[in-house]
Amino acid sequence: MKIGIIGSGNMGRSVGILWAQRGHEVFFGSREAAKAQAHAELAGHGAKGGTNDEAAAFADVIFYGVRELPSKVFSATDVLTNKVLIDCNNSPIPEDFAFEPIAESIAEKFAADVPNAHIVKAFNTFAQEVFELSPDPLKQYQVSCFVCSDNEQAKQTVIALITDIGFNPVDCGELHRARMVEGLGDFIRFMIGGRKLGSYATISVHQLPEAKEQRLGGRKPGYA
Repeated sequence: MKIGIIGSGNMGRSVGILWAQRGHEVFFGSREAAKAQAHAELAGHGAKGGTNDEAAAFADVIFYGVRELPSKVFSATDVLTNKVLIDCNNSPIPEDFAFEPIAESIAEKFAADVPNAHIVKAFNTFAQEVFELSPDPLKQYQVSCFVCSDNEQAKQTVIALITDIGFNPVDCGELHRARMVEGLGDFIRFMIGGRKLGSYATISVHQLPEAKEQRLGGRKPGYA
């Protein structure tokens, strides 16, 4: 796939390098084209670097790693028409991790800002260091990557890219579910920083085998 990386932080750099290694065409974008070019040189495998506008124009899928609305990042949002935009963002961490309830997710705000693009929430529930484990032993750890979108085709595209680098995709449904996924991202950051578990703290969702039901005396577990 043709993938544009918007944002020159650690997250975008890491995932861009991984996708380039897996054979995808990657274009790093930044407000500072020289920084994007440095990331491209580090990635190798024919990766390119330039401005945010150039990266968006090049790509079919855009990994969007900045908290600003897309309309403030690109010269014109027409460049995003019918493209998949992956939102990996979480809100800033408040003092003492006292997060406010999420009434509208960042992903929903992006969708309202650029309705011509297909927004997919993903990659917001683990630190950048987890990418260092890709693809092995990351596959062995079964680290979940939670995915939300109102566009099924866009969601499946991102699920394929998630699987490609060793994460276990978990389909969370429509985009409004991103409120819960972003809340989960806040919780993970609390575990990492607030509880001092470190950057490799993460979470995985697994369905217990049916044998577990038998151990409960034939009854299905439920909510108290």
